[in-house]
Amino acid sequence: MLGGVIIPSEQGLAGHSDADAVLHAVIDALLGAAGLGDIGEHFPDTDPQWRGADSSRLAEHVVLLLENAGLRVVNCDITILAERPKLSPHKPAMRERIADLLNVDEECVSVKAKTNEGMGWIGDGSGLAAMAVVLLEEVTTLPRPRAIV
Repeated sequence: MLGGVIIPSEQGLAGHSDADAVLHAVIDALLGAAGLGDIGEHFPDTDPQWRGADSSRLAEHVVLLLENAGLRVVNCDITILAERPKLSPHKPAMRERIADLLNVDEECVSVKAKTNEGMGWIGDGSGLAAMAVVLLEEVTTLPRPRAIV
């Protein structure tokens, strides 16, 4: 699972919730830009309710936190470093899913995939990395706060 999309691969990812490294990077970028901490503070791996959780659900929760703080996403730029699987065919679906989760137009989400040219643990296929940067803006007319579940 990367960017909220199932990516066929002989290898999977192990980690917090469903281990979607892309959405985890987006969540951390959102929380950091808003000054609201990090993913581990909001969804600790010691809490059994998050074991195997869909990272899309975590992202939706964070977007609600932002809305209730009077913030909204302007854009999001994501870079994924992985030797395999080949991600180019999946970028449009990831972009669409992430835009949907962030309540922005697809044109406001960029997904780039790079290899590590065979170097290090990323290059040897032992893992991958994802980085995200977001721009938030204050909402001048605050919507009525919604419950966070």
